[in-house]
Amino acid sequence: MSYLNNQKANYDKFPHIDVAGFAGQSWQGWDNLFDAVDSKVHALGQDKTVLVVDCYPGVNLNDLEQALAAAFPQALLLCSEQAKYPEEKIFAMIERHITDDRVFGVIAPHKLVEFFDDEQVYALKRNVHESQSKLVVVYGPGASLIHDGDVHVYADLARWEIQQRYRRGEIGNWGVENNDEDVLRRYKRAFFIEWRVFDRYKTPLLKRTDFLLDTNVADTPKLISGEAFRAGLDQATNQPFRLVPFFDPGVWGGQWMKEVCDLDPDKPNYAWCFDCVPEENSLYLMVDGIRVEIPSQDLVMLQPRALLGEEVHARFGAEFPIRFDFLDTMQGQNLSLQVHPLTEYIQQEFGMHYTQDESYYMLDAGDDATVYLGVKNDVDPDAMMADLQAAQRGEKSFDDERFINKFPAKKHDHFLIPAGTIHCSGSNAMVLEISATPYIFTFKLWDWDRLGMDGLPRPVHLEHGKEVIQWDRDTDWTEENLVNRVDFIGEGDGWREERTGLHEREFIETRRHWFSKAVTHHTGGNVNVLNLIEGREAVVESPTGAFEPYVVHYAETFVIPASVGEYVIRPYGESEGQEIATIKAYVRN
Repeated sequence: MSYLNNQKANYDKFPHIDVAGFAGQSWQGWDNLFDAVDSKVHALGQDKTVLVVDCYPGVNLNDLEQALAAAFPQALLLCSEQAKYPEEKIFAMIERHITDDRVFGVIAPHKLVEFFDDEQVYALKRNVHESQSKLVVVYGPGASLIHDGDVHVYADLARWEIQQRYRRGEIGNWGVENNDEDVLRRYKRAFFIEWRVFDRYKTPLLKRTDFLLDTNVADTPKLISGEAFRAGLDQATNQPFRLVPFFDPGVWGGQWMKEVCDLDPDKPNYAWCFDCVPEENSLYLMVDGIRVEIPSQDLVMLQPRALLGEEVHARFGAEFPIRFDFLDTMQGQNLSLQVHPLTEYIQQEFGMHYTQDESYYMLDAGDDATVYLGVKNDVDPDAMMADLQAAQRGEKSFDDERFINKFPAKKHDHFLIPAGTIHCSGSNAMVLEISATPYIFTFKLWDWDRLGMDGLPRPVHLEHGKEVIQWDRDTDWTEENLVNRVDFIGEGDGWREERTGLHEREFIETRRHWFSKAVTHHTGGNVNVLNLIEGREAVVESPTGAFEPYVVHYAETFVIPASVGEYVIRPYGESEGQEIATIKAYVRN
């Protein structure tokens, strides 16, 4: 089966931002990059210099220490981890945020300094002060708690790479030896606790660091100057850009992305693509011919106003509130039957500010594609919960046909899913999921009698689910409010605009443009996220030449920062003269 009508895939899996004007400010390989750092040290001309190499959790400290020892054999090396509390004390501090649940914890309010022993920190500071070495190197997570650094390096690591290291058993969580623990539990601890703590800690450091060290590829470290790093982030807020997508298999995964996104055909399937989830995705900066990978969350934390806009930043803080991702069940299986928490529930139970309202936009669909959405008219809640509980105990299969609506789905349909609505995509569907960002908060209710890719039962959360299911979202209400609520907005020469949602309980507005000629957009001071949902290619241009023309391809998600203002999209290349389409999401005023 061909999903591209036998055309060659043109989806770009490695988008990057060319950072102009920083020749000679990027290095690759331990020897080269530490030569650059050493030049900075010598340029200071001090009798004693302190080099600080601070690290995100997951950075390989053994590799870093060996490289530092080889590069600076006369230096005194001090590891900041000597000062952190022992595992037992750290666990006692965060136990209530970890919880016993395999998936869900509670967002931790801690600051990194709380996990360090004051006496041990003082001892390391004294070692730095009293050392007779011309160079003292303090390295590791929290190194800047010991010294600000005469020369400062921040060693960063993308969350997706951290997750791969979890899966390979290479690392555990920070402050604990748990390499063999269930991957979901390690991810949970990182999501709810350590990533929050370290993001708070590293934000001010990134604003002043002399160098940014990319440690995502173990044997190929890369370094750029702090000035180039910050200039790259500034440049990103003044032009269209894409995040680096990543793809993952799943028990229900399909075959569409293999072809359309040009992925490894030997893999059994691909289920997910995170195409625009800044908390998880990376951003590539190309500096003087070297491509450096940074967490895209760095952009959100350092440039929130220019990226998000004043109103969105005031409402959400330094969080990117819109998520675009793919769910591929083409020639695959149904997703789990699930529900997302209401706002008050996610606030009270998990410490999150807002919930995961979402929608399914059908990028493609087989003839038999369906979406499960809402309960049937006159469903008895007690009877349905009893049936789900019996299914969870393994006594029977859940009787979905008795309780849950199933709507036929075709290409370009849009199904709206405000929190509290039972839903899932059926098989033979290619979903562009447009949603709010708290993507981890899915309460599975039923998983079709199957095991996960790890051979374990996938977590089901009926106790949470029963607290948030909205039973009045029955067949009649769902058909009227959640299925293809398309409203005509306007049209002009070669274009027309439609509103496709979302529901009034959801803060995201979505607009679809069909066009064969140029269409003018304006951010209105609000970050825009778009996907080319029809057509081979389009080009995004500035009417004032403020940024270089930016070409996007079919199914690619791209971001227009709030600060861009006016921009134009038109068919390009093979799509010139044809009608193509984008869908755009932004936060409602």
